[in-house]
Amino acid sequence: MRTHSLLLQTIIRSKSFTELHLSDSLPFPSMAVSFKMCVSFGLFVALMMLGLVSSAKFDELFQPGWAMDHFIYEGELLNLKLDNYSGAGFASKSKYLFGKVTMQIKLVEGDSAGTVTAYYMSSDGPNHNEFDFEFLGNATGEPYLVQTNVYVNGVGNREQRMNLWFDPTKDFHSYSILWNQRQVVFLVDETPIRVHTNMEHKGVPFPKEQAMGVYSSIWNADDWATQGGLVKTDWSHAPFIASYKGFEIDACECPVSVDVNEISEKCRSGGGKRFWWDEPTMSELSVHQSHQLVWVRANHLVYDYCTDTARFPVMPVECEHHRH
Repeated sequence: MRTHSLLLQTIIRSKSFTELHLSDSLPFPSMAVSFKMCVSFGLFVALMMLGLVSSAKFDELFQPGWAMDHFIYEGELLNLKLDNYSGAGFASKSKYLFGKVTMQIKLVEGDSAGTVTAYYMSSDGPNHNEFDFEFLGNATGEPYLVQTNVYVNGVGNREQRMNLWFDPTKDFHSYSILWNQRQVVFLVDETPIRVHTNMEHKGVPFPKEQAMGVYSSIWNADDWATQGGLVKTDWSHAPFIASYKGFEIDACECPVSVDVNEISEKCRSGGGKRFWWDEPTMSELSVHQSHQLVWVRANHLVYDYCTDTARFPVMPVECEHHRH
């Protein structure tokens, strides 16, 4: 969103400048008119290329979902607390269809075994769609595992797990979900770690009709989170704190008043509308991003449902055709 905003600001500044000095810089009136038309068109294109929501302030985009007494505010920094009484969670005020969501998160330091910090998008109902980041705590000195999952029409079981190339407890790092009609991309510090590609032509359903909320929470999951539940949460280390800042949503907002049948039309380019997520460059990873993804999977992937023959004796269809 910052790139698009800078583009818009540049065009606006250029427009003001040319109106002030057009007669001095261009010798013929027709050139001045043509130039002003080009600038106006550029401004129009920039506006249509913008997403519809963007902010860095928590309370403009989100609201507490549960355990408000476990929220700790420090300026623009938000801390969520987990103790042996409760965890905490928050949700976006609106739902969105297509775009990009980013949060900067610093995960629980020290012995975080048994805890899960979740960050995800989800629609409602039994046939919901969902994109998950789940950060699985571990004993001191052991690496955090990041589990991603994709639900389509209520069906998940598409887990991948990896460790990271940095310690996510020492500083803030950005975690993003980019979603359009062609792909869902999970990114860490703008590096893609997973891509879920639209393969409807192979008979694989793809999430593109249901608007989603954005959520995050911290909670106790010591029945499965760390080494399959073998390592339990040590409450003597509580409270466990996950910290957040830099909330950004550059996406198509879908108010409750919009009919479900109109949502997909509202958020797709066409009829004079152009959204950045529909641009051809957004339909697949760039060559550089593809190389990054290959490196991440080769060096940090520790589990992929596609290769788990015990769970899936018959390989899931999307795994047979998926490039990544």
